[in-house]
Amino acid sequence: MTTLTQLYPQQQSDITLEGLYLSHNIRSLATNQPFVYSNYVTSLDGRIAVPHPTKPGLVVPKNVANARDWRLFQELAVQADILISSGRYLRDYADGRAQEILQVYDDARFQDLQTWRTEHGLSPQPDIVVISASLEFPVPPELVAGSRTVIVITPDTSNQQKQADLQTQGVKVITVPERVTGTTLVAALQAEGYQYIYNATGPKVLHLLLADNMLDRLYLTQVNRLLGGDPYSGIVEGPLLDPPVDMPLNTIYFDPVDVGQLFLSYNKA
Repeated sequence: MTTLTQLYPQQQSDITLEGLYLSHNIRSLATNQPFVYSNYVTSLDGRIAVPHPTKPGLVVPKNVANARDWRLFQELAVQADILISSGRYLRDYADGRAQEILQVYDDARFQDLQTWRTEHGLSPQPDIVVISASLEFPVPPELVAGSRTVIVITPDTSNQQKQADLQTQGVKVITVPERVTGTTLVAALQAEGYQYIYNATGPKVLHLLLADNMLDRLYLTQVNRLLGGDPYSGIVEGPLLDPPVDMPLNTIYFDPVDVGQLFLSYNKA
């Protein structure tokens, strides 16, 4: 297995990929507030998605998605109490246009992560929270078939019948006043007992978290490949952040496989 080189905070060679983000020990980082973290893989020109070749909408570029980054995605997911998703993601998921992020450790390559989760006294899978105002999305049957909790957070003005329909499918519906914000999202999850919250969805939700200063750590894989193309889709989508969100560098690792990529992490200032 090709090893990595740590470039920051100090240089170190011959670091193994397996266990890299487990060694960050996410589950030691919550204080009196939940610890919220997120992760994206991008091209060198900052693209996280490109148009689907045959269907409407965007998909993770095949030219940047790779097995080594996917391993690290799983190492972050395994440490979470709950994964953040969205109604848009579930619509894309049902249509076959979304990367699989809901079923983790269902691959024999990640059996060690399932064992890690069991040894730490955690449920077999992190729970799922879906942010949606329209409630226009299907619930994948596999999400509610077992002991996993599925939560939907929605404004209290959303359709009452759709809320009731979700509840009959085994989904827990939590309403917040007017609209879901980073603050109301994290507060609602904290009230439910969640301390380690992994944002595994798109740039609008990342903006929601950043706008309320709710993101504690950002993980970013940058593949050394330029894609170009329209429309442009980066890691944050929404109004100008005012003030801007400063995130000092936490770690950098260089992975030399193929064209090469950087594994970076940043902390809240």
